[in-house]
Amino acid sequence: MDPNFPILTTLIAVPFVGAFLVMLTPARRPEISRAIGYAVSAATAGLAGWMLFDFSTTTHAMFQRTETHTWIHALGVNYTLGIDGISLFMVLLSALLFPIALLASANVAVRLKSFIFWMLLLEGALMGVFLSLDLMLFFIFFELVLVPMYFIISGWGSDPERRVKAALKFFVYTMAGSAFLFVGILAVAFLHARAGHPLTFDYVTLRNWAPHGLSSTTATWLFVAFGVAFAVKVPLFPLHTWLPDAHTEAPTAGSVILAGVLLKMGAYGFLRFSLGLFPNAAVDLSWLLLVLAAIGIVYGAVVAAMQTDLKRLVAYSSVAHMGFVVLGIFALNTEGIDGALFTMISHGLTTGALFLLVGMLYERRHTREIANFRGLWKSVPVFGGLFLVTAFASIGLPGFSGFIGEFLALLGTFLTHRPYAIVSAVGVILAALYLLWAYQRAFTGEPDEANEHIPDLNLRELACVVPLLALSLFLGFYPKPVLEMVQPSVKTVVAHVDRSSHHRQPVIPTPKAVAPGKKESR
Repeated sequence: MDPNFPILTTLIAVPFVGAFLVMLTPARRPEISRAIGYAVSAATAGLAGWMLFDFSTTTHAMFQRTETHTWIHALGVNYTLGIDGISLFMVLLSALLFPIALLASANVAVRLKSFIFWMLLLEGALMGVFLSLDLMLFFIFFELVLVPMYFIISGWGSDPERRVKAALKFFVYTMAGSAFLFVGILAVAFLHARAGHPLTFDYVTLRNWAPHGLSSTTATWLFVAFGVAFAVKVPLFPLHTWLPDAHTEAPTAGSVILAGVLLKMGAYGFLRFSLGLFPNAAVDLSWLLLVLAAIGIVYGAVVAAMQTDLKRLVAYSSVAHMGFVVLGIFALNTEGIDGALFTMISHGLTTGALFLLVGMLYERRHTREIANFRGLWKSVPVFGGLFLVTAFASIGLPGFSGFIGEFLALLGTFLTHRPYAIVSAVGVILAALYLLWAYQRAFTGEPDEANEHIPDLNLRELACVVPLLALSLFLGFYPKPVLEMVQPSVKTVVAHVDRSSHHRQPVIPTPKAVAPGKKESR
């Protein structure tokens, strides 16, 4: 790849340009809007794949393919982009899920032009979130994501009476959290300027200054300001209450993107900004985040087991899964953060597949109540088999990507905070309970008249779900490519935390080499 080609800008611009083209198409020709949506999302996925192929694991630079242009000179705001191993897979996950979500929305007939427009706008904003290296630019994209997601939920949700309320709740919760983030960003930049430096929102500059330039008390308060915004987005217990309503009322494509990508914005924010700017405060308050993560894991699993709505059950499972992500991040060691990143990827694949299958079932039966299903495996055997495989993948069965992520997150936590790891491990058992119990009630037994003659999955639906499960299976058996690419960036984060605080990563003892012909001494 030409090193001067602005691929990061292109990744952001292509979906925005596609949204603009959709806006110009006549509403009476929805097939044109659909074709543009498919072409643009596929082109974005191709660019992301190209970037993956070009990504280097041997460079000593913190970020690759960086682009910097002056934007608002008087305020020190620049258009700065860059990518590392942490943001790489968030971009790839976004690029993978959007064409699948659009393909799964082939039955959307009402205001299709507007639907495609908001989806492409959402994709461009998400790319901006994961690629921005200027705090103000990041905040703009972080906020922009709310607008298309609000209209997707309120305009195409399943229940006309509840979807607007769910969308408003989502918007208000996340906007309130973002207010704390905005204040925190301004405070960091102005405190940096007050210390005699030029006013800037450049992440790398502030990352190098903040750990030593801020007092302990100031850093703690700023960590809380950033953390509230990211905790709402994850969402972390007890700030999760917007999630079940938003997931339940969102259309299938909205739920896939919400679970697969939007929730990762909060975890990404913790990793990139909270640990980067306020490492000492992150160490001091890690116990609080670990407590909330452990509560969220157990609480999400218990409440999921109590749900009668299949989609709401999957929504609460996301609270539990994202708890493992936060647990791994605030273990503050390489194993834990590796596990957090791997769980972020895995959750996007497996929970995205679950939401797709639940949406396909809803299109057939127009209900999501588990009590209304019975004996589905006999009437739709392919659907039943695929749902069971997806449930196993979501549980974290060995052989799937979820196992690798949760194992590493628990391992990292066990090395530094053993009680939290033990409590959180209960969530793995509970996940098997609520998903397999739901499967038993919906898919086993004899089908009644309402469930006896529903159609099985077609090729388009298989094309949506099978690639996600195949990728989860591949990463479960061969996680090495992902771990090798994220490892340099993860080690940089951990080294920064260790260097800037009193924290020290635990050393894992390695087995001693035994000379041939000699027995190891006991």
